[in-house]
Amino acid sequence: MADTLQQLLSTRADQDSIAIKGDDASWTWREHIAAARAQAAAVIATADPSRPLHVGVLMGNTPDMLTALAAAGLGGYVVCGINTTRRGDALARDIARVDCQLVLTDPAHRHLLDDVDLPGVTVIDVSTDDWAALIGGAPELVPHREVGPDDTFMMIFTSGTSGEPKAVEVPHAMVLFAGSALVARYGLTDSDVCYLAMPLFHSNAVYAGWSVALGAGAAMVPAAFSASRFLPDIRRHGATYMNYVGKPLAYILATIEQPDDHDNPLRIAFGNEAADRDIEEFGRRFGCSVWDGFGSTETAVIITRPDDCPPGSIGKGFPGVAIYDPETVVECDVAQFDVTGALLNADAATGELVNTSGSGLFRGYYNDPGATDQRLRDGMYWSGDLAYRDADGWIYLAGRTADWMRVDGENLTTAPIERILLRLNAISRVAVYPVPDEFVGDQVMAAIVLRDDAELAPGEFEEFLKAQRDLSPKAWPRYVWVADDLPSTATNKILKRELIGLGVEPAGRVVWKRDGTSFVVAVSSP
Repeated sequence: MADTLQQLLSTRADQDSIAIKGDDASWTWREHIAAARAQAAAVIATADPSRPLHVGVLMGNTPDMLTALAAAGLGGYVVCGINTTRRGDALARDIARVDCQLVLTDPAHRHLLDDVDLPGVTVIDVSTDDWAALIGGAPELVPHREVGPDDTFMMIFTSGTSGEPKAVEVPHAMVLFAGSALVARYGLTDSDVCYLAMPLFHSNAVYAGWSVALGAGAAMVPAAFSASRFLPDIRRHGATYMNYVGKPLAYILATIEQPDDHDNPLRIAFGNEAADRDIEEFGRRFGCSVWDGFGSTETAVIITRPDDCPPGSIGKGFPGVAIYDPETVVECDVAQFDVTGALLNADAATGELVNTSGSGLFRGYYNDPGATDQRLRDGMYWSGDLAYRDADGWIYLAGRTADWMRVDGENLTTAPIERILLRLNAISRVAVYPVPDEFVGDQVMAAIVLRDDAELAPGEFEEFLKAQRDLSPKAWPRYVWVADDLPSTATNKILKRELIGLGVEPAGRVVWKRDGTSFVVAVSSP
């Protein structure tokens, strides 16, 4: 059994089943591994041996990106996923933070580096004849090093929803652990086809997509996510497995349902952060099983979602997972609910998800000891995620630590409100966040995106709120922005700090304001 990606990739070298399916061509595993070996040899020959061999990849989801990942695994050097949505100084900071000496890019992204100051960095466009010649003339691969399970395979930046992205050091063992667990759970084999539409510079695509295909010896379909192209892609490539993070299920479900949507080969959709409603609806509409769990790039807190998981819960934690008050460093009380399901003791039960056993598989943030120390305090790993746990051990997310709101003297968190608002079928996506109260504390604001064919009037929304017996009147949104779209990261996570920055004034938007129990007529200013 392989202990490293270097070993596992090598076992695919003589496999003649399909590894990569593109729109116009396909490659066997034998061809893919040979190309990755050649690239690794060329990278090693080009690199400065006196410097850390860290290779940035600034590419989309393409066969070239898959080759770059495999080359790093085989070559025993560190690959650094560069976020393709970053620009200018921010992009330069990311590349410098992870000490890249080479950056591999493609024609679609090369221009992003044209005016970026990158001292000591060699930029290589993998589509050029010069690079092809260097690969063609490279010697037989002699790995930079024979790696061990705990050696770093990849630097993956966090999403940056609550601050500047941080580079997580991802060991070979973490990627293997994630992939092998999913392969075993879903019985995937080399006859399966994995649809990889989440950005391959991010952890979800690596842990729940690329590693799964590699572990099963299955075919990979690299793609850019598109709600309208999703089903045609699945059918054209015969995809049986897909991974997701954030809101892709909601985007797809917002499209008009067709009577033959279930006629497709997809069996399994695995990911995290989907709403319960979307999980159930996606499975029904497309005839597949959807498994949603909790995940983060750091992988220090592991929570699994078994079949009997109650609605709203993300599952039960591995040993050591607990919920602590960050102020007192004491475990929070068990959550108590009234007959409607409303949380009665939010202040006492809500705290931060921690791993009391330590850091788990988290190896720290590269070149950022301050951020690492913030995560590792009091002998525990602090996730930054708020949650509460019921008497049976089921865990419910309450938002990020920045999502606390103080409304009329009561502490509220955003995630429970969002779960309730998504019961309204007209709403496709929602973000709840605090805005300043005119006197003291916060008020609740909700930004909603409707389904493609849906309409919603203020009065209908008000009647819906009145019917939710488990929604405290203090949790009713004071302001509602009916948006065409919401600002989000490349990994489909909503950027609430940008929403907060927009304030409550319409400024060209459609914003409703609640006066007492009623919402005023929608208003908009140019």
